[in-house]
Amino acid sequence: MNFVILAGGGGTRLWPLSRKSKPKQFIKLFGNKTLIELTYNRLRKLAAPEKIFVVLNKNLLNLAKKTLPNILTGNFIIEPARRDTTAAFGLACAKLFNIAPDESVAFIPSDHFINDTKLFCKTLRAAEKLIDETKKLVDIAVFPTFPSTALGYTKIGKQISNKGGIEIFSFLGHKEKPNFDKAKKYIQSNKYLWHASYYMWTPRKFLEAFEKYSPTDYKFIQKMIHTTRADIVEKAFNKITKKSLDYVITEKIKPSEVLIIKGAFGWSDVGAFDVLYDAQQATADTNGNVCRANFVALDSSHCLVYGNKKKTIAAIGVNNLAIIDTPDALLVCPLNRGQDVKKVVKQIKENKK
Repeated sequence: MNFVILAGGGGTRLWPLSRKSKPKQFIKLFGNKTLIELTYNRLRKLAAPEKIFVVLNKNLLNLAKKTLPNILTGNFIIEPARRDTTAAFGLACAKLFNIAPDESVAFIPSDHFINDTKLFCKTLRAAEKLIDETKKLVDIAVFPTFPSTALGYTKIGKQISNKGGIEIFSFLGHKEKPNFDKAKKYIQSNKYLWHASYYMWTPRKFLEAFEKYSPTDYKFIQKMIHTTRADIVEKAFNKITKKSLDYVITEKIKPSEVLIIKGAFGWSDVGAFDVLYDAQQATADTNGNVCRANFVALDSSHCLVYGNKKKTIAAIGVNNLAIIDTPDALLVCPLNRGQDVKKVVKQIKENKK
């Protein structure tokens, strides 16, 4: 199995911690290693360096090479521009089709927190076997712990098998980033899991899915397969839909083409402040505050606080807030409004003064 680390995201929902020049995958959010280093170290337990690829925006290449010096130069797949995951998948599949079209490939986000590395690796090995046996797309979904609006939701059907603690389910559909009320209903139904974004198939099968469900994008991906000219690749890449693969393929794909593995390895997307808070609840104080700052609280609970420890942050009578203080920006918002941070970043860009 080959592995593609998806490292081109901007992480705008974690602004102001995450910035365009240094997005969240290159930040030490949990300890002394960045999220992308932790991702690479997990995959090295499964594969040699030559089987690990990284797809990312050209502006992040130097930072990635410095952070991951053991990645082979030819294994960096460079996006000419930032165009969301449909284009990233298309570009990576085009490259891997020329290398190993029928070997299974796992697309691995660079910015996830995993608690149990051993079980994570066992799950990916099970996925590889499942692809070989069934020729179906295999995806991982995890048990939801709160109604997040920053994540996708996978509807599961009957359990197909449970071997060695790896639970496999049929797939009944996908809904990307619902509003809060809908997310609440999904959780209450007990029929939905969080979509963890670990897509696993073969390059050939991914391309067949593009041809079937997004034929216009497939035409441009084909052009990238059959050339080594950077100008042709860039032109084709820039015409691919600027949307997440979750919208372009996953919400359209026939349920019979997909199998879902329930990930039980302690997962967090770290995609928004409510998710970042949830991943660190074990470190919360007696009032449920998760603090990576010099924080003083009076009648305040369940807050996520980041800041320079040389500066005191005090809160009185507040609950369920993200308080994120950096040298040049301060963000205060309800934890469940994490999806709206993107809108603030957009507004800041439009009003640069």
